[in-house]
Amino acid sequence: MEPTRGEDPRERTRPRGLESLPERWERHQVAIYLTALVGGLALGVLLPGASPALEVAVEPAIAALLLVTFLGVPLRDLGAGFRDGWFLLTLLAVNVLAVPLIVALITLPLAGSPELLVGALLVLLAPCIDYVLVFTALAGGAKDRLLAATPLLMLAQLVALPVLVPLLSGGAATGLIDPGPFVRALALLVLLPLLVAAAIQRLAPRWDLSPTMVPLMVLVLVAVVASQTPRVLAAGTALLALVPIYAGFLVLATGAGILVSRLAHLDVPAARAVTFSGATRNSLVVLPLALAIPSPLVPAAVVTQTLVELLGMVLLVRILPRLVRDGTRPPARR
Repeated sequence: MEPTRGEDPRERTRPRGLESLPERWERHQVAIYLTALVGGLALGVLLPGASPALEVAVEPAIAALLLVTFLGVPLRDLGAGFRDGWFLLTLLAVNVLAVPLIVALITLPLAGSPELLVGALLVLLAPCIDYVLVFTALAGGAKDRLLAATPLLMLAQLVALPVLVPLLSGGAATGLIDPGPFVRALALLVLLPLLVAAAIQRLAPRWDLSPTMVPLMVLVLVAVVASQTPRVLAAGTALLALVPIYAGFLVLATGAGILVSRLAHLDVPAARAVTFSGATRNSLVVLPLALAIPSPLVPAAVVTQTLVELLGMVLLVRILPRLVRDGTRPPARR
């Protein structure tokens, strides 16, 4: 795993008994996230009455998580990230061209279930901008380059979703999607955290909130999963139709990421970052959009994707370094 921002690589040599608590959290974060997922499920089953209160906490928790994520991007140097043109073009080629084609194909079996279809489209068309950084780093990917691209990815999906979801749903989204929640999500979940992050970097440049990343991710996962578990259980077996679709998407999107990265002649870390970006979806941030749709199946479909994806990511972290490694494609583009 890559060092976090500001970490001294020499600290790797320290005995583990001398690690700080945030360092221990970071080293074990995948296990912590899976534990949070299981804990959220248990809380949702045992205390379904807590669901409304937890649902209220979802958006503030996500906004706080994105604030800490954006603080990891040197916003004064954001222009340098946009000058990483070939990497960004490859990233957009996977997420804006390849992924919609995969989604259009793989969601065909849901044509007779409009609510499940809309939920699947919402989550599968939105690239992840939070815990994708964790899994990218664990697989030896270019986490910093992907982190610099997160504002662009978030803005791109909020522009594209209102167009692609109705287009690919074949009219199933008509009357279900109100543009208001998209504008609200853009303002509260992207622009506000971005502006606050810029202000902090300017006024308090030494203020490091990165140790809060793991606890905030745990809070988001618990709040999301626990608040939506009653909906998932109420849906019964209807959501089972989504499991092979989400698993199939993970396989196909991984293949597309590897292929496009090879065609673009990306170096190994960049190729792994692009592949994870294509395979990992933005379920946590699109959930508020799903909750604004008057159907309990739509947010349940989004949460189901989170459950499938996190298990898949644990496998992909181990598999992708074997698929994308030195000597598996032409020399990197300079």
